[in-house]
Amino acid sequence: MVARCSAVASIRRRRKGSRGTWYAGRRGRDTRRADRGSVGGSAAAGQWVVVSAEPPKYYRVRTELERMVSALDEGEAVPPERALAEQFSVARETVRQALQDLLVEGRLERRGRRTVVSAPKLVQPLSLRSYTEGAKEHGRVPGRILVTFDDMVGDDLMCDALGIPAGSSVMHLERVLLADGVRLGLESTYLAHSRFGTLAATFDPQTSLYAAIRAEGVAFASAEERIETALPSPREADLLETTTLMPMLLLRRRSLDAEGVPIEVVRSLYRGDRVAFQAVLHH
Repeated sequence: MVARCSAVASIRRRRKGSRGTWYAGRRGRDTRRADRGSVGGSAAAGQWVVVSAEPPKYYRVRTELERMVSALDEGEAVPPERALAEQFSVARETVRQALQDLLVEGRLERRGRRTVVSAPKLVQPLSLRSYTEGAKEHGRVPGRILVTFDDMVGDDLMCDALGIPAGSSVMHLERVLLADGVRLGLESTYLAHSRFGTLAATFDPQTSLYAAIRAEGVAFASAEERIETALPSPREADLLETTTLMPMLLLRRRSLDAEGVPIEVVRSLYRGDRVAFQAVLHH
């Protein structure tokens, strides 16, 4: 049932000033169900109201930019904001908003004063393989920049996660992860010094930690992993050469050996515009 014209007009006035998400309905229409007491009480509970829904200007510009980007090769530049504003007959701020969407999604990137088409995201498998193995599988050259490699006194929570007494010595390895020389992530790994202390003298931080752990005769059998979104701290943003407004993928992992003994606790922060994760599911 369609509500009275007064209810429709009221909703149109409310939508005009709204900054809520635009949902593209069939034939450009937006259908919403009225709640009791909504729209000034004009529409009864359970009734449907139909209003016109035009996409924002920036969204139309974004759609055109997506078509443009699809026709360009990696590294090719899109026209400057001023030229795009003239081409689409919109304000530069509208173009800037559309470009920002594609920058955050990783379709575009800034190189100096130019905005160019990005390389495809690095797709990392959700598995017990190392970052090195995942990058090489996709034809990328992995690399690392050492930030920290030292011992610390583990707090109760960390020691419990590693299965060691509270106050024990914990090795902390922090590295920036690279693919083809581009900074993608920041990884902090925590290991029990009592189990892996020899790595302090033998491990090369530029190489795979998983390979070094396996060389110690330790096999990865299972892991608990949690993924969520986060924003970087100023320090993290600086290490990843981005801003504190860049959406990140935050991974927390605890790996175990075949006996269920903890091997590592890991906190990894990945740039959302440069990395994606993929899982293979079986019935």
